[in-house]
Amino acid sequence: MPGPSDPIYSNEKRGRLSNIFSFFKNPKEPVPMEDTKFASSVEKANTLVQQSDFISRDLSWLKFNDRVLDQASDEERNLFDRLKFLAITSSNLDEFFSIRIGSLYNYLDFGKERLDYSGLREIPFRKLMMRELHDYIRRQDACYTNQLAPLFASHGFRIIKLEEVTKDEITDVEEYFERTVYPMLTPMLFDYTHAFPVLLAKVLILGVITQVKGTDSEEDRKLSFVQLPLNLPRFYVIEREEEVLFLPIEAIVREYIHKLYRNVDIVSTNLFRIIRNGDFSLEESDDVESDFIDEIKQKIKNRRLGRVVQVSVEADINPDLLNLIKKRWEIDDHNVFPVEGLIDYTSLWGIIKHPEFKDQLPSIHPPVPPLGLERDRIPDIFEVMKERDILLHHPYNNFEPVLQLLEQAAEDPKVLSIKLTIYRLAKNSRVTEALLHAAENGKHVAVLFEVKARFDEENNIKEAQRLQKAGCFVIYGIGLLKTHTKLLLIVRNEGNRVLRYAHLSSGNYNEDTSRLYTDTGLLTSNEEYTHDISEFFNVITGHSMPTEYQNLITAPRYMRSTLIELIRQEAENAKAGLPSGICIKINSLEDKDIILELYQASQAGVPIQLIVRGICCLRPGREGLSENITVRSLVGDFLEHSRIFYFHQKGEPVVYGGSADAMVRSFDKRIESLFKLVDPRVRQQAIHILYFSLQDNVNAYEMQEDGSYLHCKMKEGAEPLNIHKAFYDVKLEDVMQTKLFEKEEIKAEETASEEGAEPETEAPLVEE
Repeated sequence: MPGPSDPIYSNEKRGRLSNIFSFFKNPKEPVPMEDTKFASSVEKANTLVQQSDFISRDLSWLKFNDRVLDQASDEERNLFDRLKFLAITSSNLDEFFSIRIGSLYNYLDFGKERLDYSGLREIPFRKLMMRELHDYIRRQDACYTNQLAPLFASHGFRIIKLEEVTKDEITDVEEYFERTVYPMLTPMLFDYTHAFPVLLAKVLILGVITQVKGTDSEEDRKLSFVQLPLNLPRFYVIEREEEVLFLPIEAIVREYIHKLYRNVDIVSTNLFRIIRNGDFSLEESDDVESDFIDEIKQKIKNRRLGRVVQVSVEADINPDLLNLIKKRWEIDDHNVFPVEGLIDYTSLWGIIKHPEFKDQLPSIHPPVPPLGLERDRIPDIFEVMKERDILLHHPYNNFEPVLQLLEQAAEDPKVLSIKLTIYRLAKNSRVTEALLHAAENGKHVAVLFEVKARFDEENNIKEAQRLQKAGCFVIYGIGLLKTHTKLLLIVRNEGNRVLRYAHLSSGNYNEDTSRLYTDTGLLTSNEEYTHDISEFFNVITGHSMPTEYQNLITAPRYMRSTLIELIRQEAENAKAGLPSGICIKINSLEDKDIILELYQASQAGVPIQLIVRGICCLRPGREGLSENITVRSLVGDFLEHSRIFYFHQKGEPVVYGGSADAMVRSFDKRIESLFKLVDPRVRQQAIHILYFSLQDNVNAYEMQEDGSYLHCKMKEGAEPLNIHKAFYDVKLEDVMQTKLFEKEEIKAEETASEEGAEPETEAPLVEE
């Protein structure tokens, strides 16, 4: 990028150009998106997309965010609930621009070739993707402006303009500006003696054009930028007797911005917000551990300075300002998104969480004990785990048993060691505190801390260093691989023998997200599991290559090939006229090898039912390709995060749970694990989760052959089944009778003797 020392700032240039706008005036523009030629190229790209047997990962993600936006449009939802979903769509988009569009620009900027699953090269794909994003943001604005904002007044609040503030209130507003806002504002001038400032991503910025006082000459105009403080609320709150008013901070700063620019005239102030490329990868190195952490810290800094990939602007932005920033950041109209409503709908959280509306938020059902347990917290969790495997289904079941396991292990003198993988943690994490206590109590604590977890890198480094200073053995990831598996192993000396206890999960060791994400976790002392996990930790913490696991499938070595073999077995059964069936519940389906195997199984006659919350690159229901495949997505009160893989196996189902999706990154770039559910009752619980997920007629969307989704409608006379409510009332007897496919054997007799064998306890049910 040009700077003050570049040739354009030479004395010769200064003589010819009297103001900075002259250089940026009327840059070469791309073909407008409304142009006939552009429309024709987009139409051609759409045709190629529809002809492909695979659906673009990025276009599929946008369809997912459409389903989230659909929740914000749902008139049966509470207004504050709808605002929550609109805010989520905005934070989702920020990450999409930062990572996926950022990744695309890594190809464009460095001249690398990229072929999308849809069959499009990088340049036509960019045009198509940006067109879709412009359409999406228009729908987002329409939802806010036409559907939600008109309801504000009837719910006791409004977002107002400054002219709606009374004289008494304006005095308080001005005082707030003088005392709190004004001292934090810093105008950053850009001219021939001041370099273009580094503007932060995801921050509201005012572009201010000024000129010499009393003149109308454009020749002496100056440009500066004012970033609005991130650590101040987006809204100044005015509480009247019958309503709460929210005054945007940008309106306040605009009103008093002349205090920053004395003795000059302000020509215009325009609000905008930028997203930078946040996609980076680490170079593999044999350097020492401290260099690895330093490299990550440097990459985090680079993310803050990454190339601009998106600019949200007010619809009436000054054209001179817009031309300048487009030229400066080497972007065009595709990257510029005029916004009619609020810029950055994530700011709506400030309204949703205002104390005045606490009673208007939808109530959250308290967790219920896991099936087979009377309470969440029990006197001795080790004794219960010795009796049976326990499947936890969050958030319907509390996360408390996992926390209790760690906290009891930290204090128990019989516990010798704790080994754990960590991907993301809660703020003020009880997991960290338990591990610190364990180390203080002389236990061996080994933690594989994934410091490359995107956007949690800084927090994870900080927490990992806390553990390391306390004496824990900390491993900062494994080279270029991300450790995404979720495993816990506790070794306990019980006098005459040493026993191992384990927790295997699809979700993070994060007590905050466990209230919002649906996940499954297995508590077990089964020697087959604990032996596998011991071997697995030896692999990731040392130099060991086990020949095989009994109940684990691991990546990056074996997972894809094992799943392909299981799919092929179902295809062979179908060809032989034997019962067959596949049901998979995951977050994302993107791996081409798995998709091709599912297509072939479908053609062999295998019924395949897929429950894919987000990205799905498989095209269902295409004649001659995937006629036996259905895909549904569940989007509702909780984020569907559990992964379950079911294979019919001629009526004796094989079921796996775990942390992996069917994605290239899961199979090739991450340390992952899936665990077989061997206990009949636990396996039936997982099958019941799949069954209910297929029966849901409230949160479900069915994917069409063209990649679109239709919201499932209740059949006439049917009762609503909302799994985000129904799972609180599940009974063990119902679970044990569930079947996904015909001729499926249920070995209920193996668990009948366990009924009524739950340990007695006087500990109260823990509610969070």
